[in-house]
Amino acid sequence: MFQGLEHTAIASPDPKRLAEWYVEHLGFHVNFEYAGNYFVKAKNGTMLEIIPSEGDRGPNAMKTPGIRHLAILSDDFDAAHAHLQAKGVEFKGEPFSNQGNRLVFFVDADGNLCHLIQREKPLP
Repeated sequence: MFQGLEHTAIASPDPKRLAEWYVEHLGFHVNFEYAGNYFVKAKNGTMLEIIPSEGDRGPNAMKTPGIRHLAILSDDFDAAHAHLQAKGVEFKGEPFSNQGNRLVFFVDADGNLCHLIQREKPLP
């Protein structure tokens, strides 16, 4: 019956700019757009819908309620990290290892929290 998440939506004051950021920085492509909304699709088929926002942004700390980060999977952590550094991405710390996985937190063009991850073993 239920197949899984089809996409996750992010509200942005400038959806086109944010969609272009995901294309330029993370290799996504614009899969579909309508009325100022953009679907961007990653190489593995996952999608984000970027929609026009209304009002002011609420708190965006690591453990405030709600969706906290987008995990961006990489098969070459060092190359992906270097690519993001060369693009001037704002990192929220240094890369670290956790349970054999390599991670580093960063923000997208709107300040949404993301992290780059390369897993030692895929999740079960």
